[in-house]
Amino acid sequence: MVLMIVGTMSNVGKSLISAGLCRVFSLDGYRVAPFKSQNMSNNSYVTASGLEMGRAQVVQAECCGILPDVCMNPILLKPVTNSGSQVVVMGKSIGNMSASEYFDYKTKLIPVIKEAFDRLNRQYDIVVIEGAGSPAEINLKENDIVNMGLAEMTDAQVLLVGDIDRGGVFAQLIGTLDLLEDSERKRIKGLIINKFRGDEALLHPGIKMLEERAACPVLGTIPYADIHIDDEDSLTERFGIRERRTVDIAVVRLPHISNHTDLDVFDQTDDVSVRFIADPSHIGTADIIVIPGTKNTIEDMGWLTDTGFSHRIKEEAGRDTVIIGICGGYQMLGESISDPENSECGGKIEGLGLLPVRTVMATEKTVTQYEGELSEPTGVLSDAKGCRIKGYEIHMGITTALSELSEFTSKSGYCIGNVYGTYIHGIFDSRDMACALIRSVGGRAGKEADVSKIIGQDEYKQQQYDRLADLIRKSLDMEKIYGIMSND
Repeated sequence: MVLMIVGTMSNVGKSLISAGLCRVFSLDGYRVAPFKSQNMSNNSYVTASGLEMGRAQVVQAECCGILPDVCMNPILLKPVTNSGSQVVVMGKSIGNMSASEYFDYKTKLIPVIKEAFDRLNRQYDIVVIEGAGSPAEINLKENDIVNMGLAEMTDAQVLLVGDIDRGGVFAQLIGTLDLLEDSERKRIKGLIINKFRGDEALLHPGIKMLEERAACPVLGTIPYADIHIDDEDSLTERFGIRERRTVDIAVVRLPHISNHTDLDVFDQTDDVSVRFIADPSHIGTADIIVIPGTKNTIEDMGWLTDTGFSHRIKEEAGRDTVIIGICGGYQMLGESISDPENSECGGKIEGLGLLPVRTVMATEKTVTQYEGELSEPTGVLSDAKGCRIKGYEIHMGITTALSELSEFTSKSGYCIGNVYGTYIHGIFDSRDMACALIRSVGGRAGKEADVSKIIGQDEYKQQQYDRLADLIRKSLDMEKIYGIMSND
């Protein structure tokens, strides 16, 4: 059985609903796998085979209780500039392409998509497909490989999701249906209204009219819920958080930010704030400043300088504020970054100069899972020596120490005083590492932050997946959905 979830626009909740359905089907005893033919995101993941895929399908695989596999996301586009992306096919980069180059090239990937889907379809009872953006993007419908073209390719039954929180959900749904071809519209077997706040009884007249106009049933209304699951979309709501708590972490919101989920573990405690900031004046009195990953290190380093972030971060380092650079952020902490092979955007630029290291971009990408420990942490984290870490590396650069340095993470990062650099994504996901950071930094400042509720991020995510499944089961007519998949 094949079920596809498409949306009226980006960020209506396709990924979350697909994940929830994966969890429900799995709990009901079916062998389930997720699929998305093409994803665009810089928030990616490394599989056990050392291959790269979109994080949304990783979440969905975890909801199914299976290991992530690149067949679940055969094409991943990682934006490098405003008009170009690195193209990752079956987990491996094949280079950068402009939008127009990729538009002309993408039909060559149809056999790859078919083969990946067919493999999953043979192996599992149910495949849950997630669409991309909207199926009504009429300028992109030619040779579509992600929405209704993919539905045709896989003979999927399709559900259409609209976001009522933004307003205009009835126009969203009807307008999307009206822009589809008759053959495409026939594949839409049900509508879902997502992110509802308020009295559902007030919706009933609109739902009745919607069903009459659409000639399609509304399968349920999903209430707005505070469920913490990895965000993949650049429209993530966590970028708008501004509240400061006992221990305050300021994350620089780089223009090409990637893997912004590295601090998600701190959602588990009310005593730690994680604020994504795009203005250096918003650093305030942060206890920790994090420079995260990026898909374009040189351009984003230039942005740090142009916006005044560089000066402000150096000031804070001089005051002994904890500075942490992850992946591209680690490269920026160094003396220089050069890209002689145009792996990202080419050129050379001075870094922040807070660590005596130099980075040279390479054409071959490092993509690997990681298990190690804090080797010789200096400064406030010195007591965390030996703390075990499990994560992954995704980067193009090779970083070399220019003088004798203390290793921060074994073979993947260095530190001086309270400045720490590492290539490891997910470095804080273990309970021990997360608690060590907050206790050490908070203790130095005389702040008592309660970290007793923090558990390992993997365990926490499983709890959230079960909450999501409960929400989906209560909100949607699952009997009708099973009937739709069975063509009853």
